[in-house]
Amino acid sequence: MSNRHASVTLDPREVQVETRGAISPGAVDDARVVVAAATSFAHEPVLFARVKLSATADPVVFCPCTAQANINVSGQFVRAQAVAESMDQAIRLLGDRLRVRLRHAGRDGENLRGRRPEDVDHEWRRSSPHRRPLPYSPRIGGEREIVRHKAYELTWATPDEAAFDMEQFDYDFYLFTEAETGQDSVIYHSRDGYRLAQIAPMPHKLGPVSIPLTVSPVPAPVLSVSEAVERLETTGMPFVFFADASTGRGSLAYHRYGGHYGLIMPSR
Repeated sequence: MSNRHASVTLDPREVQVETRGAISPGAVDDARVVVAAATSFAHEPVLFARVKLSATADPVVFCPCTAQANINVSGQFVRAQAVAESMDQAIRLLGDRLRVRLRHAGRDGENLRGRRPEDVDHEWRRSSPHRRPLPYSPRIGGEREIVRHKAYELTWATPDEAAFDMEQFDYDFYLFTEAETGQDSVIYHSRDGYRLAQIAPMPHKLGPVSIPLTVSPVPAPVLSVSEAVERLETTGMPFVFFADASTGRGSLAYHRYGGHYGLIMPSR
């Protein structure tokens, strides 16, 4: 087993690092070492590893340092990120999260995809317990703006598959199209497991589900982007899932760590 792991561990020099803000050369070297060491937990060869380190001088942001890693394990992408008061702490937290995800990525992907719910190994859920969302910084409402706009073709997936993908990519929520109902949906952590919200809830049409899942009975509100942002601000929730008034498709407005907003919507 040790020889197998040694064969897939990256050399720190192979880890690509992108920086934004005042990042010291020492932090770049540290990130390379920490992420390269984490790749020893992968069950398959690691094709590449990319790290993004960013720091902001904005005094409003109380966790100004972000470390994010994207790893390609034989074609399967694993993502982890951490925010902290110092870059050293963010990198250490990133390494911890990355090791957990890489250790379970290959085996869990095989267990979940293409198998019956009763056959699924649930260890991946036990290794990724419910966690508090990463903090975002308060700002005066008029100072906020949408600084990240992401559009992509939504994946068709079962709730089990969507939950797995959410954990592997270290997301707090995941926008997808539910495979049995054809409904744009979002899955996210709840106190007792996972929660599913849909454009038009159809819990009776969902296929077999193995994860602890509750389904919101409330249809997604029909909102414009500006109305969704306004609701995000007034409710204080981490995100707002809504049906875009112009397209009818499921979309998400959410708080970003720097105190601004992000927007996720289907590309088609």
